[in-house]
Amino acid sequence: MDFSSFITSLGTSFLVFLVLMILFTFLRSKPGNNVVYYPNRIIRGLDPFETGYKSRNPFSWIIEAYSSSEQDVIDISGVDAAVYFVFLSTVFIILILAGIILLPVLLPVAITDGGGKKQSVSKGTFNELDELSMGNITASSARLWAYFIACYWISLISLFFLWKAYRHVSFLRSEAFKSPDEKPEQFAIVVRDIPPVPEGQTRKEQVDSYFKTIYPEAFYRSMIITDNKEVNKIWEELEGYKKKLARAEAVYAGSKTTAKPEGTRPTNKTGCLGIIGKKVDSIEYCNEKINELVAKLETEQKVTLKEKQQNAAIIFFSNRVVAASASQSLHAQTVDRWSVFDAPEPCQLLWPNLKIKYFQREMRQYLVYFIVALAIFFYMIPITFISAFTTLKNLVKLLPFLKSVVQISALRTVLEAYLPQIALIVFLAMLPKLLMFLSRLEGIPTESHVVRAASGKYFYFTVLNVFIGVTLGGTLFKTFKQVQDKPKDVVRLLAESLPGNATFFLTYVALKFFIGYGLELSRLIPLIIYHLKKKFLCKTEAELKQAWAPGDLSYATRIPSDMLIVTIVFCYSVIAPLIIPFGALYFGLGWLILRNQALKVYVPAYESYGRMWPHINNRIIAALILYQITMFGYFGVQKFVYAPLLLPLPIMSILFGFVCAKRFYPSFQNQSLEVAAASALKGVPNMELMFRAFIPPSLSSEKIDDDLFEDFEDARSQVSRSTSFV
Repeated sequence: MDFSSFITSLGTSFLVFLVLMILFTFLRSKPGNNVVYYPNRIIRGLDPFETGYKSRNPFSWIIEAYSSSEQDVIDISGVDAAVYFVFLSTVFIILILAGIILLPVLLPVAITDGGGKKQSVSKGTFNELDELSMGNITASSARLWAYFIACYWISLISLFFLWKAYRHVSFLRSEAFKSPDEKPEQFAIVVRDIPPVPEGQTRKEQVDSYFKTIYPEAFYRSMIITDNKEVNKIWEELEGYKKKLARAEAVYAGSKTTAKPEGTRPTNKTGCLGIIGKKVDSIEYCNEKINELVAKLETEQKVTLKEKQQNAAIIFFSNRVVAASASQSLHAQTVDRWSVFDAPEPCQLLWPNLKIKYFQREMRQYLVYFIVALAIFFYMIPITFISAFTTLKNLVKLLPFLKSVVQISALRTVLEAYLPQIALIVFLAMLPKLLMFLSRLEGIPTESHVVRAASGKYFYFTVLNVFIGVTLGGTLFKTFKQVQDKPKDVVRLLAESLPGNATFFLTYVALKFFIGYGLELSRLIPLIIYHLKKKFLCKTEAELKQAWAPGDLSYATRIPSDMLIVTIVFCYSVIAPLIIPFGALYFGLGWLILRNQALKVYVPAYESYGRMWPHINNRIIAALILYQITMFGYFGVQKFVYAPLLLPLPIMSILFGFVCAKRFYPSFQNQSLEVAAASALKGVPNMELMFRAFIPPSLSSEKIDDDLFEDFEDARSQVSRSTSFV
């Protein structure tokens, strides 16, 4: 990419961003769009413009987002959101401090090197941006000392601020657990791998007897996990007919407002998709199906509870300190019997995965790792070809008929600026659902754990395929003949290509924050989808709410995407320092815009109390080590004899990760007992409500809620409740 294409890319990206900002300012002021731009506030029963006229100011959202406290974020979007902003602010501070030192020093050092290289990795022309990179420094030059010191500066400030961030997140997590509010998950644990039932006992008696013996004072109840596949199917069908009934009644009521006062009763066909089959009255038909399914559901609920019990259970304690202690204790002599973990929020449990046995989980995990490794390898092939073929020069070679098209100067400039980056972004958009499916396939029992696992897989994909794949692919394609003639030169050629590839990644980062954050803030796509659904599909209030439901921050894809930017900016921060302000803009703008979205738009799907942070910390360290190794290799190419003095940096980073894992990680893996006992509850908790919070919706109904679990002994146990509560 030449300098004009680079400027075109930045200019058009910034112009699109400005247009999206103007659209956001105009569209959010329309009352009909409040459910798109302020759904979080509406769900909480607040006025979208609760601060009055000032909040309608075009720039009021910036003031509100910037002035909001960390506690505001926790109160509205939870600890997980606050921890995400700790990540964004930490990287932002690191890049600001890096830029303050590196830009005034390294740019003049590079551009004033009289003996610098005057040809880029592209034949024939010199890219003006290369003059600002380390690639313009003469081999063995004393000027390389500036870059050497810069490597240490970035590494040291990164480790310093990561330590502060880890300590702060640990504090946030402990404070959240000290809350006096009653939370069902703090009084429960999940037990898996229950041994076969002894003869003469029921599963319920087996579990109760086991835990009563170990915790005679604090044991409250047990809930045996059941296979809910069939009952879920019936319940979902029942809910579907309830929605259809509500829709049919709304259509009927609407028809009465027309010229025909008595209205027109809606009809539908009973066959496939309502297209074929017998024509019936929709309201009567739905009522008949609902009555039929309610009776069928009640029967299936009783069958499920009595005959479809699994080798897992939820154990409830009347004391949360005991529950915290039990969740991290070894309950059996071997790991494949009576294994336990702390209960998550009820909405997080993945019920089908609870019954999977220990060794099956282990085998599934290794199988998924193998599948992911294969997928990474095979994804690298198409991404490498994308990076190679989406340059105009290579496309013209491959498809000669494009030659006349790309000769148009304006079109050529735009295509060079955007084609590779857009192709890469679109290609990566297909990954998330596959990775979430694979993570569930492992047998992971909670939704937040699945998100963490999928996030890790996505990170490996992006770093290995995007960062390394693009670098390798573009270089090998351009120098294939030279590598074929002299294979031993491959390492040197790859190292020399790093400054040239910096332009691609610099444009990629700019595209991500200008276009990505512009679309994020303007919410154009959700707005269009909402209004289309409202006009053509939605007939009831429930359907309208579903149409504008905002979802959550989608950590499974958002955090790995941010981590890719961290990796890119770290690895090119010294080689091409001009990337630092773009990285700082990405994280600074992201902090501001996403803070606004967290306060007004997104609604958290779950709360894991910052459990993602250790994984974020480890991946930042991994990016830092990759950067340090990259710099060591590049200094070798530059024939800097003191390059071995960089070896302490990766060792230091590894030791830092080890110390963090030993000092902080145990409190993220398990809740500490001192935190569990640190504050008293507001009152004596209602253990019946705690228990019922974990009952799946498909096993609960208005008719049987009060007596079903009394009739079936496996759902509850009669135990003394005269214990103290902490």
